Amino acid sequence: MAGYAVSSYGTFLNMVALNLFVYETTGRALAMGLFMALRLGAGFLAGLIAGTLLARFTAKSVMLWANIAQGAVMLPLILAPHGRRTAALFAVSVVVGSCGTLFMVALRSSVPEMVGEERRSWANSLSVTGRSLAMVAGFASAGVVVSLVGYTAAFVVDLGTFAVCALTVALLPVAGGGKGRAGASPGAAAGPRRRTPVAFAATAAVPGLGLMVALRGVDALGSSSHNAALPVHSAALDAAHPALFVSAFWCLWAVGNIVAQQVIQRYGRRTGRTVGAAGFGYGTCVMSAAFVLAFAGFPAAATAVIALVAGAADGLTEVSYTSHLQTLPAGPRAHAFGLSATVENLGFGVGMIAVAAALDHVGPLRVVGWSHGAALAFAVVFLIRTAGTRARRPAPSAPSAP
Repeated sequence: MAGYAVSSYGTFLNMVALNLFVYETTGRALAMGLFMALRLGAGFLAGLIAGTLLARFTAKSVMLWANIAQGAVMLPLILAPHGRRTAALFAVSVVVGSCGTLFMVALRSSVPEMVGEERRSWANSLSVTGRSLAMVAGFASAGVVVSLVGYTAAFVVDLGTFAVCALTVALLPVAGGGKGRAGASPGAAAGPRRRTPVAFAATAAVPGLGLMVALRGVDALGSSSHNAALPVHSAALDAAHPALFVSAFWCLWAVGNIVAQQVIQRYGRRTGRTVGAAGFGYGTCVMSAAFVLAFAGFPAAATAVIALVAGAADGLTEVSYTSHLQTLPAGPRAHAFGLSATVENLGFGVGMIAVAAALDHVGPLRVVGWSHGAALAFAVVFLIRTAGTRARRPAPSAPSAP
């Protein structure tokens, strides 16, 4: 998890530095949009093949080579002359987008083999904590790194973070390397023609899981709205310091997220239980409502509390969602995580396009309100469905008299 946190720092540093570098190199916002589209599209396609790949290779080997590939593709940006870096940029977008998705699917699907079924919620919580800290550090330091030492140094740092993560994966003791073949359903590794049926069969194996994955996609669409609207809202609040609100909001969000992880870990240790599917629905409701309120123009103190609540609810949804998918057997689990990654990339990508177009005509509050309002409504449907499933579940029979 420490290696994953380090590589996550590189990913968030990379996200800022590469977007700025694309814009500076090409001088066109359209090129930056194309770069992001390629990255999301590569992640979308990688999600489709992730289940089949993990049925043929160990999760450990997939995680290892995903990091090696992401580090290797940074070399042309570091070594090539400045005028010849444009072509390499788009290779980076494809490799980073696809390998990042493959790494996450392999990591999440192999957690039960790493730590045991009973500790998966703890491991997921630890993972989210590391990523939250890395996100704040990556976003906060990106401007300093680029302005003080330049893009090449930022790319070297990024390569180094992938090397650290690859080393930790190589040292990781995973029984069987996290091989998913043993738990696969018949035909799970039958090749590309069977990928989608197996993925959908995996989500259908647990009541409400397909609806849960769909909610995750709608939630990703909502996430695209606040990610795109926050810089616009921040610039409107303080044109002289346009990054101030964004930075403060994400720092407070991360604090709330980390506090939530501590609560989840203590809850798991005390009760021996994991956060259930209902936690994902309730967390999505609270998170969506909080992100809408963040744009409502409340005083700074109230907005700070809202950011903390949004981070805590986001952390709850992440752990409960991941832990619930990990209840599937090993083979179908990898396909379910691959399908989930595809749905998330699709929701976020479509959302970014729609939100960017909408922000030219309406304010951030309305755009975020409609996007997260859709997630909130979908979450209510999911909670009703979950409650109905629990109500129909037969009660345990009383022991017969001797």
